Amino acid sequence: MSAPPLVDMSPPTDMPHRNAEIYERPPYVRPVPAVKFGVAAIVAMLVFGVLLGGWEAYFRSDGAVPQFVASDVLWAMQRARIDDGEGNATVLIGSSRMLFDVQLDVWEKLAGRRPIQLALEGTSPITALADLAADTAFRGRLMIGVSPDLFFSGFAYRGKAIANWRAQSLTARSGQWLSMHLLEPVFAFIDPDFALFTILKRQEWPARAGVHTRVSVRKLTLTERDRNTHMWPRVVTDTAYARLARDIWAQDFGSLPPGVTPAMVNAGIIAETKKAAAAVATLRARGVPVLFIRHPSAGAYLDHENKAFPRQGTWEPLLAQSGVKGIHFADHPELQGFELPEWSHLSHESARRYTAALYGVIARVEPAIVAR
Repeated sequence: MSAPPLVDMSPPTDMPHRNAEIYERPPYVRPVPAVKFGVAAIVAMLVFGVLLGGWEAYFRSDGAVPQFVASDVLWAMQRARIDDGEGNATVLIGSSRMLFDVQLDVWEKLAGRRPIQLALEGTSPITALADLAADTAFRGRLMIGVSPDLFFSGFAYRGKAIANWRAQSLTARSGQWLSMHLLEPVFAFIDPDFALFTILKRQEWPARAGVHTRVSVRKLTLTERDRNTHMWPRVVTDTAYARLARDIWAQDFGSLPPGVTPAMVNAGIIAETKKAAAAVATLRARGVPVLFIRHPSAGAYLDHENKAFPRQGTWEPLLAQSGVKGIHFADHPELQGFELPEWSHLSHESARRYTAALYGVIARVEPAIVAR
């Protein structure tokens, strides 16, 4: 068999100019305008500064002030203090009422020691309780806030903060350090509630058939470096803003969510109570004093809690199964009569007075919590 003929791959002899065009044409050089780059850089920085200043001024005119962002990394930093030598500290866990209502500086003046604030908004404390029970480094004192709709449902809006606190990356920790030292003490607009996409999301977009819309919780707090937290003054002074906050809470009042039955709610209450009791038993065996605290609520929020999570079916079984004492605001006149602008949290001024009153009640009910 003869070999196949060879194919000539050389360019046609009648088009020699094409290779020359491809390989011999000089490269294109984009002309650069005659600009003084030093001047251009100064102008760019001035424009940036004006825009940044305008953005900052806009939020400051709305009552915003510099604060520390209540990030998961900030929570992890406080949680790590227990393992880094402060295992005998007084620790606060709970939901946002424990966060708002107990002022660390007031407590420190009375007790001589500043507590570690580990409460998380919108989050049942039972996961944090189990985490502390499993950590033998913790041998201090523990106060647990009980917000019935969160505690007995197990809802955990900030649950990832607890689950991932030991796995914070170097990037996350260094970013947190830089933000806390260079940005957050200076700029008021560094707040998740003021993020551009958050603002866009909360605009009144056209309703779509079959799509359920829900208004997200707005800014309510100011946070300090160690997570000492108090109510944003605007919630107190702006009645329309406080009414908006109440309307947002009211979205959860009344009927149960789709697919949830009363039997499921009752089963959840029983399960969460058992989890809490088991964790408390572990802590007590280690010599840790534990105290449950039911902070104040008011108005339609309190009515909702009393109906959906009645005291006899939640609070009382929790204390009985845990075998520890609890302080319910309804049982102590000195823990009543404070200002709750949006039904669920104390104003800053009220929180300071409430903290002092609560300390006195604790000293009578469970002295081991405040023993020096």
